Amino acid sequence: MIALRAIILLTLLVWSGCALAEKRVALVIGNGAYVHKPRLPNPSLDAQDVAAALKRTDFEVISGIDLSQTEMQSAAIAFARAARTADVAFFYYSGHAMQFNGVNYLMPVDAKLDDEADLKRFTRVDDIMNDLQQAKNLRILVLDSCRDNPFAEGLKRSIGLTRSAQVRQGLSKMEAPLGTIVSFSTQAGQTAVDGDGRNSPYTRAFLKQIEQPSEIGDVFRNISTEVYETSGRAQLPELSLSIVGKFYLKGPVTINIAPATAAPAAAPAAPAETPPAATAGPKAFDGAWDVTVSCPSQGKVASYARHLDATVKDGLFNADDSVTRKTNWLKIDGQIGKDGKAKLNAHGITGDPKYNMNSAKSGVPYVYTIDAQFEGTRGTGKRNELRPCTLIFAKQ
Repeated sequence: MIALRAIILLTLLVWSGCALAEKRVALVIGNGAYVHKPRLPNPSLDAQDVAAALKRTDFEVISGIDLSQTEMQSAAIAFARAARTADVAFFYYSGHAMQFNGVNYLMPVDAKLDDEADLKRFTRVDDIMNDLQQAKNLRILVLDSCRDNPFAEGLKRSIGLTRSAQVRQGLSKMEAPLGTIVSFSTQAGQTAVDGDGRNSPYTRAFLKQIEQPSEIGDVFRNISTEVYETSGRAQLPELSLSIVGKFYLKGPVTINIAPATAAPAAAPAAPAETPPAATAGPKAFDGAWDVTVSCPSQGKVASYARHLDATVKDGLFNADDSVTRKTNWLKIDGQIGKDGKAKLNAHGITGDPKYNMNSAKSGVPYVYTIDAQFEGTRGTGKRNELRPCTLIFAKQ
């Protein structure tokens, strides 16, 4: 018994040492003092507060406030070099950004956008994503930058009516590569508000959650839920996670359970506790649930959000408002697995044509599938067919 305790103690010391040795780097930028457009009040304060929070979470932080084009390039180069040897890499940006032809751009404070060629002066988010991918274990991209962009109209005028559709509001959707989390302050193609306090609504929720001792996926799901609820269900962050295993920014050990074919993780994995859903069986999620389905605008098709009441019994999910509607009804059902994963099936009848794809009239049947993940009293899901809709599940 004494020998066993000694082995356990030694193992814990090894785990703790590896966790402490984990290299975490971050680039935090807040651009608000724009030279050629109205000033944004929040980004500089957002960036200062985020940088401080990440430093408290053992990150080496490269930070910049109100950066010019040259300064943004220098910061990006320093971050790319730091990410080469990092276990965790984190990028946060608050300020103006825009999409053109499906590519997302971040704007320095000396930005001018007289024509399409000026986009070469901006920072491409794809380039930042490539730098993030150098980190060994976990990469996080956060953009609190989906504000209504004053540069877009000028670009539309310069490129003419035939190509102006390539300039859209908000940001273009980005899927997270393996080992990556991508979080936008609102859904792709939508705009977010600055808020009336020290921080934007998204960053306020971010600061509240990022230092919690929770698994990183739960941290970002909680951020999305808080923004959605505090905005009166008007702003739903875009969240894409593609991570394997469990990661903790705040806690004694980072647990990284890699796939069998992947390279060994930087830190040894501690024996993780079995999630409640894995031991409690299909009844773990039983009860009443609130469901919110949010679909962004797409071309001339308007965005919408709808709410459903759902029940789960023996792991079988069911939401149905067809009883009270002749048209514009939706039914969602499917089995939730022990691990919380579910492939749900949706059946419905279209309502107002302005919300329908392919100019479908009211009263037309449609079907689609949903990939969902439930954890405890929360869940998220994504529609797979036709248009990119997001689902939020909250247990009552």
